[in-house]
Amino acid sequence: MPNKDELIIASLRDFPSVEVLAGHPKLIPWLKMLPRPLIIAGIQDVIAGRKKEFAQREAPLALADLIAAIESELKSLKARDLRTVVNGTGIIIHTNLGRAPLSASMLESAATIASGYTNLEYDLGGGARGGRGAYVEKLISAVCGTESGTIVNNNAAAVFLILNTLANRKEVIISRGELVQIGGGFRIPEIMTKAGVKLVEVGTTNRTTAPDYEAAITAKTALILKVHRSNFTQSGFTEETPLAQLTEICHAHSLPLVHDLGSGLINPPTGISLPTEPTLSDSVRSGADMTCFSGDKLLGGVQSGLIAGRLDLILQIKKNPLFRAVRCDKLVFALTGQVLAAYLNGTQGSEIPVWRLMSITETDLKLRGERIVETCRGKDIVLRATLAFPGGGSAPEESIPSLAVSIRDVKRSANNLARRFRDFDPPIIGRVENDDFLVDLRTLFPEQDNILISAITQIIA
Repeated sequence: MPNKDELIIASLRDFPSVEVLAGHPKLIPWLKMLPRPLIIAGIQDVIAGRKKEFAQREAPLALADLIAAIESELKSLKARDLRTVVNGTGIIIHTNLGRAPLSASMLESAATIASGYTNLEYDLGGGARGGRGAYVEKLISAVCGTESGTIVNNNAAAVFLILNTLANRKEVIISRGELVQIGGGFRIPEIMTKAGVKLVEVGTTNRTTAPDYEAAITAKTALILKVHRSNFTQSGFTEETPLAQLTEICHAHSLPLVHDLGSGLINPPTGISLPTEPTLSDSVRSGADMTCFSGDKLLGGVQSGLIAGRLDLILQIKKNPLFRAVRCDKLVFALTGQVLAAYLNGTQGSEIPVWRLMSITETDLKLRGERIVETCRGKDIVLRATLAFPGGGSAPEESIPSLAVSIRDVKRSANNLARRFRDFDPPIIGRVENDDFLVDLRTLFPEQDNILISAITQIIA
């Protein structure tokens, strides 16, 4: 008697029902990995696609092929679920991998707070409703050295909110060379338009001078916006107006100067230098009335947008009805509070993973790499000098010396190896260079070395 998987679907009427397919022995294990409604939806999508193809080609379809297509669909669906991955790319703040990794101890503390009730909007002293995030706002102003500060759910929201509050239906001057595109296809001009402001471009792509700004100021000008080009560089015949000079122009015309710093570099730990990246202190000292930046880039925290500056401007922002639409939840407050406290305490180098990864010495990387190679003796792997990068749209001119485990397999191409390592549990994400598959040790936490060893042992012949 033929196996039922050998059955041939010769007409539309031969397609099994969704329920019958859901009970197939090869699909039953998926019930432990995905909610049943998602499995049913996946089966329905595959059936719909195969029926459409069948109607166009009228080619017989083996039941086994239908089951394989459903398994592939469910596997693809499961892969989209959030899970831990091993970052071997050498990009420390990897946008596609969640940007800044978070401190386990900070997460544990935040989980303790968030798993129960908190004083999120409750004044324990007065026994009545209090302001959301008041403590974190105090930390922001203390870290930044400004009159006030606040926080929203990301930096794009911070820019939008500032513009909508201070310049709605008015003109905002910005250098043509700063009309950048940030991650995910979002562009500064589009954000400005949606915020309700009229964009006034000045200068050229490569050169914008102080007189360019001066000439553009009218009675309708609300502010000047300066955007840090944090994800690319310009070189050659270029010029941009220094922040301090923009401050003088703004003060002379009673206009606020807003600085979108983007990357959120406050003060790196001792021994780490990012000389081409402007810091928050640079922005404040230069006289920016308001500075905004991301919480999950070089700050090393969770996704958020921090705003620091003049008290009167911050108060206006918090009165904007849209402020509620982009406010943060208790987990963001709990984590950001700990991150900012680490900077105030001078312990960011040991407590914030971004800085710990940047601080690993080449000697330590070499010792770890040699152990991995020795443990995997007999496999075609060697250590290779390479460069790691801060990433996340931060410090594009900076690189950090690193070491990578270079892996080959006579049976597989480098791209095939990369796929096999991505299919490992947990997935290991590396990069392909010159027909080698590389796993950069700069972005591997030391406790993940044994995961890499296990993967090499199981995958490489």
